[in-house]
This record gives sequence, C-alpha cells and structure tokens, in this order.
Amino acid sequence: MAITTMSVGQRAGLTSSEATGLLLYRNYLAYRRVWYIFASGFLEPVFYLFSIGIGVGQLVTGFEFNGQSIPYAEFVAPGMLAASAMNGSLLDATFNFFFKLKYNKLFDQMLATPLTTMDIARGELSWSLLRGGIYSAAFLGVMLSMGLVSSWWAVLAVPAALLVGLAFGACGMALTTYMKSWQDFQLVTLATLPMFLFSGTFFPVTAFPTAARWVVEATPLYRGVVLCRELTTGALSWGSAFSVVYLVAMGLFGLVLVRRRLDRLLLT
Repeated sequence: MAITTMSVGQRAGLTSSEATGLLLYRNYLAYRRVWYIFASGFLEPVFYLFSIGIGVGQLVTGFEFNGQSIPYAEFVAPGMLAASAMNGSLLDATFNFFFKLKYNKLFDQMLATPLTTMDIARGELSWSLLRGGIYSAAFLGVMLSMGLVSSWWAVLAVPAALLVGLAFGACGMALTTYMKSWQDFQLVTLATLPMFLFSGTFFPVTAFPTAARWVVEATPLYRGVVLCRELTTGALSWGSAFSVVYLVAMGLFGLVLVRRRLDRLLLT
C-alpha cells in the first residue's frame, strides 16, 4: 500500500518548471481577451519620455554622467526604462495578487492540486516578470527608434530591467500578503511615487544634500536606474555590479517571504 501511495504521489507531483509553466499559461488565458489592459501600462512611461525627456529636453542642455556628457532625453530614457519595469511588475504583484489571495481565493484552489505555496509564489512572480519584461523590451525599442541608445551594452538593458522587476515584484507580493483592504494600496503609491520622482530618473542625485542622497541611493529604483543608464550610455562603473547584487538579493528575500506568508495564511 505504501508503494502504491508513493507512486501515485510521484505521478501527481510537478517539477518547479512545470508548475511555473502552468501558472504562466493560466495567467495568459486570463489576459488574452483583455490584452489592451495588459498593454496599457507600457504607455505611461512613453508619454513621460515624450513630455519631459523631449519637451523639457529642449530647455536643458544635458548632464554629465560618469564623466560623460549626454543629452537630457538620453539621460531620462533609461530612468523611464527602469520605472517601466517597476510598474509592469508591481501591477500583477500587488493589485492582482491581492484579488487572487483575498477575494477570488484562487490560491486556495491551487493548493488542492499538487501545487505548493512556493510554486504559487514562483509562478506569480514569473508572470509579473514577464509583464515587466515585455514593457521594458517595448520601451527599449522606442529608445532605439529615437536614437537614445549610444552603446552596445544596451543589449543587457532588458535583463537589467528584469532584475528591477524581480526586486519589486517579489517584495510587492510579500508586502501585499499583509494588506487587509484595498485602501492599504495607497501605501504602494506612497512608496513608489517618491521613488519615481527622486531616484535620479529626471535629474542627478548630486542635486540633493548628502544625507538625502544616501537615502535615495539606497532605494531599489535608484539601483535600477543606475544599472539601466550605465548600460544604455556605455559609461559603466562598479555601481552596476553593486546594483545587480542588490536587486537579486532583494528579489530572493521577497520570494522567500512570500512563500512563508502563504504558508501561514493558507496552510494554517
């Protein structure tokens, strides 16, 4: 009897890649009829690029970055690329994740199958990364068409943007597990809007006092902006290496926390 039970469990079990693939396919089916909603998040950073990068860029001569003088639009564009990855990842990792967890009870249903809480966390994070990656790739295409890329290192800009999505997506899901109502999502805006405005996206952080600059440089979006900007301009420094380590560590921490929180919320 024990042998029979073991064989049934083995047949029912899924590898991590198979479980992730199933969750990605499930989300694809849910979005395929409302693809325009999926695509709408890409437009916001593009509009910002046109209005600020191009419009204001007519009034600003440019900035010096890592000893290299670059036009203002070329300075802003990589910041918007990182912000695009952040927004794309957070949309699914917060609002949609909360709905599935608290109202739709989708994850409770998934746990009645061979899926585990880690499978759910990994699958949902992979979907948010896919969304953020599509936004980032499309935005990089806009940058190329506008001549805002000056280095072959830019081929790594999309993987860099995925690291931004990993950090924000994983930690966004983890924090969402603590939320009780939709009103709590005002805290998401309270956290992301200042980062978007002050993380070196539109002007150098050297404009800040020293103490404020240290705070800004410790934020995940600033690390993503630095990484994307150095890759698209070719002005590389050790700051990029630090940003990679920072974003990966943040993403792994968030993923582990999501799994533990789902264990507590759904299995106890």
